[in-house]
Amino acid sequence: MVEQSKWMAQVERNPGHSQWYIDRFRTMAERGEDVVGEARLVDAMVPRGARILDAGCGAGRLSGYLHSAGHRVVGVDVDPALVRAAREDHPGPDYRTADLATLPELELGAPFDVILCAGNVVTFLAESTRRDVLCGFRAHLAPDGRAVVGFGTGRGYPVEDFLADAAAAGLTPQLTLAGWDLRLWHEGSDFLVAVLGHETSSPGRPTPWPSPSAL
Repeated sequence: MVEQSKWMAQVERNPGHSQWYIDRFRTMAERGEDVVGEARLVDAMVPRGARILDAGCGAGRLSGYLHSAGHRVVGVDVDPALVRAAREDHPGPDYRTADLATLPELELGAPFDVILCAGNVVTFLAESTRRDVLCGFRAHLAPDGRAVVGFGTGRGYPVEDFLADAAAAGLTPQLTLAGWDLRLWHEGSDFLVAVLGHETSSPGRPTPWPSPSAL
């Protein structure tokens, strides 16, 4: 039994929260706002037909885009309301309802070329499950696969803690950015996008990268 995620604790306190989140992105899409920037970056990282795991897929905005681009996509989210909306709004990917902390035990098929974890998902994890989630990423990554994790640095998960958890899970940063628009990370950045790979396959320390001692 894993500790309840912060997201589901919020839903428990406010049963309308999931629908608010679904409606928010539906409205943004209807207005023509860009809601798939994270997916465009991932699409550029892999050839057509890549296997991609959308970890914390929400209502499917990124899974749907990547599926339409020709990739084989599995989306996993803890919130059944969001998964139902994903299946309705963005059919095609293989959506699963599960806590990301259970990834190490989930049967998801062949290893993934990329695991995408966007939308501040890691900041909504229960703190006790953070390393389990990153271990699950490593377990499901292809040998040369990459996990791309993005979150706001002021949302309760210090970057140095995230990097320590990633290292404990056997994942090493290959590239660190200050946003999905490819701005390089710098001290004081309010957002982190970390491209992680297997410790044994990473091509060395990226430049620049936020080591715990530098923060």
